[in-house]
Amino acid sequence: MSDGSLLPFAMALPSPSHQPSLLQGFPSRGSDVAGPPLAANNPVARVLIESSLPHLDRPFDYSVPAELDGSALAGVRVKVRFSGQELNGYVLERMESSEAGHGLTPLLKVVSAVPVLTPALLELASSLAARYAGTLSDVLRTAIPPRVARLEKQFLSGDSRLDEPDEPDTPDGHGTASQGSASQAQAAWASYTNGTPYLQHLAGGGSPRAVLTATQGFGTAGWPGLVASAVAAVRSSGRGAVVVVPDYRDLDRMEAALRAVLPAGDVARLTADDGPTPRYRSYLRLLSGAAKVAVGTRSAAYAPVQDLGLVVCWDDGDDLHIDQRAPYAHTREILLLRSEQESAACLMAAHTRSTELQRLVEGGWAVPVEAPRPLVRASTPRVLNTADSFEQERDPLAKIARLPGAAWRAAKEGLERGPVLVQVARAGYAPSLVCEDCRETARCNNCQGPLAIAGQSALPQCRWCSTPAPEWRCRHCGGGRLRRGAAGVLRTAEELGRAFPGKAVVTSSGDQVKATVSDARALVVATVGAEPIVSGGYAAALLLDGNSLLRRENLRAGEDTVRRWFNAAALVRPANEGGLVIITADDTTATGALLRWDPAGYASRELALRQELQLPPAVRIASVTGKRADVVHFTESLAENIQLRTAGPAPVSLTLSAQRAVEQERDPDVRTLIFIPYAQAGVATRSMRAVKAASAAKRTSGPVQLRLDGVDVL
Repeated sequence: MSDGSLLPFAMALPSPSHQPSLLQGFPSRGSDVAGPPLAANNPVARVLIESSLPHLDRPFDYSVPAELDGSALAGVRVKVRFSGQELNGYVLERMESSEAGHGLTPLLKVVSAVPVLTPALLELASSLAARYAGTLSDVLRTAIPPRVARLEKQFLSGDSRLDEPDEPDTPDGHGTASQGSASQAQAAWASYTNGTPYLQHLAGGGSPRAVLTATQGFGTAGWPGLVASAVAAVRSSGRGAVVVVPDYRDLDRMEAALRAVLPAGDVARLTADDGPTPRYRSYLRLLSGAAKVAVGTRSAAYAPVQDLGLVVCWDDGDDLHIDQRAPYAHTREILLLRSEQESAACLMAAHTRSTELQRLVEGGWAVPVEAPRPLVRASTPRVLNTADSFEQERDPLAKIARLPGAAWRAAKEGLERGPVLVQVARAGYAPSLVCEDCRETARCNNCQGPLAIAGQSALPQCRWCSTPAPEWRCRHCGGGRLRRGAAGVLRTAEELGRAFPGKAVVTSSGDQVKATVSDARALVVATVGAEPIVSGGYAAALLLDGNSLLRRENLRAGEDTVRRWFNAAALVRPANEGGLVIITADDTTATGALLRWDPAGYASRELALRQELQLPPAVRIASVTGKRADVVHFTESLAENIQLRTAGPAPVSLTLSAQRAVEQERDPDVRTLIFIPYAQAGVATRSMRAVKAASAAKRTSGPVQLRLDGVDVL
């Protein structure tokens, strides 16, 4: 690649001149000159201690006792003494001598002789820590699953039972190959622009990079079959693959599709939801080379696949791809970085296109694989917006009605052909209340929390402190009348049950999310992101509460809403089979993208606006959150090394409760945003790591939360 600036992570990587500093020898705390006999060869072990403290994010040298010589190899887990405590760590390498200048403390024990930290994983974790201004230990905590001693004994003894895959909980049972589904998926690739050349390049041992915009979310032409065909192509060249999806529902579908086209035992499933034993067994199978394809959720991006040939991420816009623990890495960035470091092919697939991926396409780093217009018209449903001028003339009340006449008719006619999907914005019954006169959110006079009507109660009460509000008055206009601000899944299901008597109503939301539903004629009411799959597709879909989704106070509200609309609409049958999608929202730009079925056009327009305003992903962004004095100290220390555009500090929450905290002279958390051009990203992230380490070591200020490229900070 000739221009590294095209990659979101390119300028954040440490330059070669900075790489050696990560592995330089450092003296350990304390010395033990008259210790046990040392190993004859390479008696020094360089150890990374498991600690999230920034100033300990460096290797320490320890001596290797002779009794541990054969097991204290690079990549194994060990236990060491550090500052009077016994801590866990990883051996990074063995050396002949140390630069400490004095005797070294010996290793206490080798916890496990399995080299779980491979050189490729160490390189990846080091680069991620540099990119996100985090610590290497924090990255490895997510990348390497907790050990299971029984499985490690089987691994070290060569027990064949370890290579036996778990029983897949999929419709395909043991994963018998289905030539019919494989051929249909390959035919689907051929109908996409650049589809066939991409598969041929993979099968020939190449490493092409593509952004796939899938049009269908169900059936043999759905996205799981497309991804499985790409994996099968790279496996035919003898290489492995990593496939990462957002949640367990997508994981089940993806695993079933892979087992249908790959040999039994070739697929390893990696997800924390399965528990520690299945997860660690899969990790060891990949580490040994018994399995060559890893499929899973977020942490599967680090899977130790041998001879990696392809990395795949499905629906990178889903916030489930973001780790909720430091350093808050995104699956997309992990896989892009891994693709570069291991010279592997890359496939980013979704029904829409995020602005980050649009930037890569426009920069020429990745080639678009998308459906031509004839295929779009043949494979997508008809889309109707009840807020357009034509529908407004036919139904003047459609703009204010939650279920306009066109939506009611679509549901009625759709129920004659099959199930009908109803997408709503919120779970529950009636999640919030607003003032009848000014439509401002009704808040508790005690704690300023939102008011709601819980259960069968007739009185509004606070959702935070549960204080009843029988005589509530609006602080904005003085009104005393309340109305429901939005209806949740349960209330919507109740209303639809009355509107369509005799029809079954199925709900999917909260902790009762359904992965699939039958083809029976029923109304399926689901929150955004919880839509069940129907094998033959929905007859119709009603996308309600669009304005509520678009009006969220977030930079990505429009982008995320469009993504959720497309994900739901892709589950509906094509227009030539009667498929119809009804959308109720006023925003012509967002609804226009769905009406034209043009996700790439919407992403291009959104990216152009971000570039004009110098907002992510046109620039990188860092948010520094903490007490005001600590945030100010961090930003001032950073400014000594590099000058960047900042905004803040400002209170994290601008609610009335935060204002009251300021008035009472308490110390609320504040946040400062730092905007980083890509050309300065490498220097900026190194400076941030240095400031964090210096502050922690000298204790000159309190800790702050540092997040880079967080999608929820604007």
